[in-house]
Amino acid sequence: MKLLVTGATGFLGSTLVPMLREAGHEVRLLVRSGAAVPDPETIKGDVRDPDSVLRALAGVEGVYHLAGLVSRDPADARKMYELHVDGTRNLLTAAARAGLKRIVLASSSGTIGVSRVRRVASEEDDYPIETVGRWPYYLSKIYEEKIAIDFARRGLPIVILNPSLLLGPGDARMSSTQDIFRFLMGRIPVMPRGGISFVDVRDAARAFVAALTRGDVGERHLLGAANWEFSEFFARLGRIAHRGPPLLRMPSPLKVAAAHWMERWARDQGREPDLPASDVEMGECWFFIDSSKSQRLLGFEPRDPVETLTDTVRYVRRHFLAKGA
Repeated sequence: MKLLVTGATGFLGSTLVPMLREAGHEVRLLVRSGAAVPDPETIKGDVRDPDSVLRALAGVEGVYHLAGLVSRDPADARKMYELHVDGTRNLLTAAARAGLKRIVLASSSGTIGVSRVRRVASEEDDYPIETVGRWPYYLSKIYEEKIAIDFARRGLPIVILNPSLLLGPGDARMSSTQDIFRFLMGRIPVMPRGGISFVDVRDAARAFVAALTRGDVGERHLLGAANWEFSEFFARLGRIAHRGPPLLRMPSPLKVAAAHWMERWARDQGREPDLPASDVEMGECWFFIDSSKSQRLLGFEPRDPVETLTDTVRYVRRHFLAKGA
């Protein structure tokens, strides 16, 4: 099948594209004009530009829509809305006219599985807008999902996949692995209260390959390998990296208030904070999810999460902490 992949140069995209080609598919990449991509089947453009979307869709039978921005910075809110909402609407409008066989949309488990109390979320849960309303990334992904589901109800064959935090090797922009970097640099002084779900990018990519022919149209599919309290996550990460976990523990309100004060102080000094306040707020929540639907419908089989953490630490150290990097 001839396929278009948006966001092909990102963490997930750069892992997925070789798998699609190994499976025998012809793959075209839509990349921003500033990106240097040594790939003959590349179209320069942007999902926010309807003309470049039309050029990219010409002659293809299916689309993997991965383009977006992973950011926890409130200053990026407008850009994330434009990419995730306006860009997705542009792409799906053109795809509906092109009569494609399949569209696979990369969303986030954060559109479902975020809670201020300890619980495990499934695809049947409603959007946690009350919890994520102040975090532009998750809010824009919720709007993106709503658009996709609306198009699916009108007949467009869209399958939505919701991976949790992507870890593993290959995150050249450190979009998803920045917390591993911060831990290795000793920039997480206080133990978060909540819990994390994560998945190996290689296992998530295999589920995306399967979604071309499997999965329920118009529905969400969660992808997560582990649901760990942050205390367990940092303890295991510490054993792998030979670093102690964060030792300081504070009541949640005090922790968040201190994070906001330190962020204001850092910005007043003209520098970025070591640990943004929004990250501290997220760490007080639980991101636990149930991936049984993806295991049943997509054949999703996550590897040992310790292998994922080990490979992530090795990659971050080699590419971001090595002398001269």
